[in-house]
Amino acid sequence: MTPMNWHQLLTTARFGHDAPGPAEMGRSHFHKDHDRIVFSGAFRKLSGKTQVHPLAKYNHIHNRLIHSMEVGSVGRSLGIRVAETIKDQLPEGIEPDDLGIIVQAACLAHDIGNPPFGHAGEYAIQDWFKRADNQIFLSGLTDLEKLDLQSFEGNAQGFRTLAQVEYHLNNGGLRLTFPTLGTSLKYPWTAEQAGANGKFSCFRSEHRFLQELANRLGLSQLPDGRFARHPLSYLMEAADDICYALIDLEDAVDLRIIEFVEVEEIFLDIQGTKVLDLNNSGNISPGRQLSALRSKTIGCIVDAVVATYVTNLDSIMAATFTGDLISACPERIRNGINRAKNLAINKVFMDVQKTETEIGAYTVLSVLLKTFIEAGFEFHQKRDRKTLSYRTKRVFDLMAGEAPTEQMSQYEIYQRMVDSIAGMTDNYALYLAKRISAPS
Repeated sequence: MTPMNWHQLLTTARFGHDAPGPAEMGRSHFHKDHDRIVFSGAFRKLSGKTQVHPLAKYNHIHNRLIHSMEVGSVGRSLGIRVAETIKDQLPEGIEPDDLGIIVQAACLAHDIGNPPFGHAGEYAIQDWFKRADNQIFLSGLTDLEKLDLQSFEGNAQGFRTLAQVEYHLNNGGLRLTFPTLGTSLKYPWTAEQAGANGKFSCFRSEHRFLQELANRLGLSQLPDGRFARHPLSYLMEAADDICYALIDLEDAVDLRIIEFVEVEEIFLDIQGTKVLDLNNSGNISPGRQLSALRSKTIGCIVDAVVATYVTNLDSIMAATFTGDLISACPERIRNGINRAKNLAINKVFMDVQKTETEIGAYTVLSVLLKTFIEAGFEFHQKRDRKTLSYRTKRVFDLMAGEAPTEQMSQYEIYQRMVDSIAGMTDNYALYLAKRISAPS
């Protein structure tokens, strides 16, 4: 298998656009990607979507927007640090800052397809389409189309959002450069190739775009038919792992779900010390101590990830590297991240209030899916908006210009309905479900 090469991997060509266009003073092609993501409606809605704690009562608890910005900050550092180390391998005209901004932009977009209520929302959508009493709506779909709905993935919805839905609808989406779009994909394959963990980044509807992306970037095709990841996607993934493993614990301390000392011990172990090295730490609140601890801990992990990436670069470029960068880091780093994740799994994710809210999320999304998919099913059967029931007409009125068109297949109609629901914030989904169920 021929190794991937940076000349193709860092092309300035744009998805959905014939020519890359001229760069601007002070704003490269990749900076434009960053700006297009930041100014998109889908990115803005992340401010109203769950990170870990749905509908948290405190305004300082992380939402998906803040999480994505923090991941972007760590990702930019990783990209620049790696690029400085391997700059002799980069194409002419590509600077370390370019790799930093590509990774940062991909990090900003990595959760852009997440539905309301985080992973609970993903499971709620999957389970609704699997329910026996809803199978009538799936008659007429192919097995692979059904699989997309029954395996709904925020990662695949994210690729669809970037490449299809946002801004230029069905005409290139945000029209990002191929490197940024490729770096944003953790799982460049479809649902039938997902494997045991069920993760994938491409619905059947976007498969031809994934193939185009792979061809333009020169992504290797693996023996099982899947495409290799863009080498920079490993840095995006590492930045996400760092932030959600460490920073989610800060929120849990603020919410008094876990104690400061539990997190302090893990962070100090990652740093390789047992001493809290802060001046006058006895006079500093636990929250401020934890912020300083977190900053130093992230710095230690960034150092380790950069070294691990450079050490494994040949296998990454040859598409033979397996697993993720954190798992390949030295034992102290690897074990520390795993301990942080296990603490979250055993205490944070099992918090009673979080559990109650996630159960409620199922009810909210069931109401919305029943309403929207029933409307889509009727539209598919009648193909004439004039003869639709009054209720379905009002659903389409609510969707306005985002509603399905008569040229769409049943699968495409359902995707537009799911696009609408997946794009909602937690609070709007809750509000709309209440209005639909019992208008006041």
